[in-house]
Amino acid sequence: QVQLVESGGGLVQAGGSLRLSCEASGRTFSNYRLGWFRQAPGKEREFVAAISKRFVTTSYTYYADSVKGRFTISRDNAKNTVYLQMGSLKPEDTAVYYCAAGNSGTNYAAFIAYDYWGQGTQVTVSS
Repeated sequence: QVQLVESGGGLVQAGGSLRLSCEASGRTFSNYRLGWFRQAPGKEREFVAAISKRFVTTSYTYYADSVKGRFTISRDNAKNTVYLQMGSLKPEDTAVYYCAAGNSGTNYAAFIAYDYWGQGTQVTVSS
């Protein structure tokens, strides 16, 4: 059993930055791939970013085209925490952001590849 708790959401003007955090407990953190998804009102939940389990000293990252170059995902296994650094924010980034953890499947962008989910944190970007 893994529990995930997101924090760091809020209201920001277009062009600004936010850093989301997700703290995990219950299992060995390094055994899981980690992802961020978001869901805007009236839309389906969509993939944002993912980071692989750590191999030696390297973790591999993946991003949706809509956030590539603006968002950065990272993990700190010692703190059992995954981060999403969000920059150059746009109004279309407004959504509830969820972190997720999983250790099965091969598609980092697929909902079913993740077994555990946080409660979500609201990000609102004003124009």
